[in-house]
Amino acid sequence: MMFGDIKKILYVSDLDQGSRPAFRAAISLRGHYPGSQVTYLHVIEPLSTTTRSLLNTVMKEEELDERLHTGVKALGVKIRERIQRFCEDELEEHEASDLKAIESRIEEGVPWRKILEVSDEIDADVIVMGARKHSSLGQALIGSTATKTLTHSRRPVLIVPLHDG
Repeated sequence: MMFGDIKKILYVSDLDQGSRPAFRAAISLRGHYPGSQVTYLHVIEPLSTTTRSLLNTVMKEEELDERLHTGVKALGVKIRERIQRFCEDELEEHEASDLKAIESRIEEGVPWRKILEVSDEIDADVIVMGARKHSSLGQALIGSTATKTLTHSRRPVLIVPLHDG
């Protein structure tokens, strides 16, 4: 597959162990398109109604919302640290010097829908994401978020196989 001129790359991360190959692919793609921007997206699934109701039995709604907000802010710091650590470990000095070309975002919603929404919002030229194989009776299937993103996207999607650990 040939890409045209790529200016905006949406990289989607689940923050799990073993997701570096997909981030490496996004950064590598950026290296082939000077001046391109990477948006590092992590999507948090909203609390279910049942979970929220259970939590409300031990804390007030305002306290729950405040804790969630604090957690999202802390996650943003963690993502920036992860980007910095990756760049230090994996990239050549001239590649790592431009961290400003990597924006991080944390969104809440149904992951595949939010991925498509953000890709439209930033007008991404390509979506890069990893997928773990889920085995069932010996059949390997890519994850449902990757599958749904791939089948519903109007943009090119690069799926990078991931291995746990």
